[in-house]
Amino acid sequence: MRVRSAAGVVWGLLVLFGALLTGCQSPSGGTAEDGRLGGPASGTGRTSTVSPAPTRPSGYGAVFLAVGECSSFGTTSFSEVPCAGERAAARVVTRHDGTVRDGPRCPATTDFVLHISEQRPSSDEDGDGAVPQGYACMRNLQPPHPGDPGGGGGPRTIVGDCVYSSGEGQVRETACDGEGGREPEYKVTRAVTARADCPASTALYVRLGGDRPVGCARPL
Repeated sequence: MRVRSAAGVVWGLLVLFGALLTGCQSPSGGTAEDGRLGGPASGTGRTSTVSPAPTRPSGYGAVFLAVGECSSFGTTSFSEVPCAGERAAARVVTRHDGTVRDGPRCPATTDFVLHISEQRPSSDEDGDGAVPQGYACMRNLQPPHPGDPGGGGGPRTIVGDCVYSSGEGQVRETACDGEGGREPEYKVTRAVTARADCPASTALYVRLGGDRPVGCARPL
């Protein structure tokens, strides 16, 4: 009888050890249908807390110079800054990958374009990751706005802008109020698809690009 009692004790210990081992291998919170932990365990009522994966912040810093974000002063040396900060100079109107030559045109009243060089850091400590080559169409937060009609600047010539002859059949944009360093000689009054659509008062045709590539300019 003593031999059978000892065997019974050993068997009981093995059963208890197996139960403990099984309990360590099974998640206490159960498994949801999508494989995530944290659902209630069957018959226990307990839940398992799993730390969420880190997410990148929205807004400033999430994507380098995304639409609506702001840059510091400068067109060749600049940085992304909070729009409410004192260093903020201009806001991104549109943002495109690639080059200006191959990509979409900036909006008509863009003040200037920031050319963004490709960056592939070996280590990513701040979460920004690689930055592809691209360009951002910028609008100054405060006047002046050279991209406005007659403003004397901007990456595009639009209706309302003034130009002067720079020689060899070329023209350059200047401020219509004469404060751009060069006196305006012509003003673009209309954008059309072909020269034949310009009014009789047209003295100069200016290349604008886009759906209406011909600018009709009258002398001032």
